[in-house]
Amino acid sequence: MCINYGQFKKIMLKKGYIINDDYNRKYPTIKSINDKKAVRMYHLGEEYLPQNIARTVENNPYYYQNRYLKFTKTKKKNKYKVYRLKGNFKNIKKLSGIDMLFLSLYYFMGLLPKEKPRYTPLSPEMKQEVRKMERYSNEITLIVTERLKTIDDVNKYISQTEKEIEDITNLRQKYRNKLRNYTDDNLIKDYKTKRDKCTTILNKSRKNLKIANCILEDTLKVKEVIRIEKQMTKGQEDIAKIKKKDRYVR
Repeated sequence: MCINYGQFKKIMLKKGYIINDDYNRKYPTIKSINDKKAVRMYHLGEEYLPQNIARTVENNPYYYQNRYLKFTKTKKKNKYKVYRLKGNFKNIKKLSGIDMLFLSLYYFMGLLPKEKPRYTPLSPEMKQEVRKMERYSNEITLIVTERLKTIDDVNKYISQTEKEIEDITNLRQKYRNKLRNYTDDNLIKDYKTKRDKCTTILNKSRKNLKIANCILEDTLKVKEVIRIEKQMTKGQEDIAKIKKKDRYVR
């Protein structure tokens, strides 16, 4: 998917692997962002040394760069799952996962489906939840993107993200320490770039961690609000049936 070593490192980072091959390191290392301990690359074999990887990818055909651009620009979009609902969204009787739970919340808020006529919220509880639109939007985006189906999935995601945050925080601190000890402008620029990349990753991970904790906090409440709304909807339908029957009798 690449034609130079810089592209290779970016692909590996996107796949969750950090390569540390700073100029002052005697042995370049590689580690998963989920692991605390790094592996010296020479242990993997001669072909896995940075200089040999560089030679290998530089011999790739030029059109391989198209694969690199496609991977780095569009891979995120491929994570989203398209849901196809057979029948009427209103007739959902049983929810099979938190993804469908939050999608149902969207329906009862009157936001799904996009086609009209849409459902109009009846209960004060559901009308109150509409005011939290941004919060729920972030939650459903994370649920669909990370394919979170159950509360266990959310808890695992939280544990994994907390570990990633710890690892990236430690890595960023190493770069900060190196900036204090070097005077070479090229090295300083390189370490600043790496430090800033760590900061970007940390900001995103911390935001997602906060959203994941909100999912745990909101799930029971969403179930209760949907239950109340369904109960009120049924009550309205029963009243309408009684009125219709009274008109027929008269």
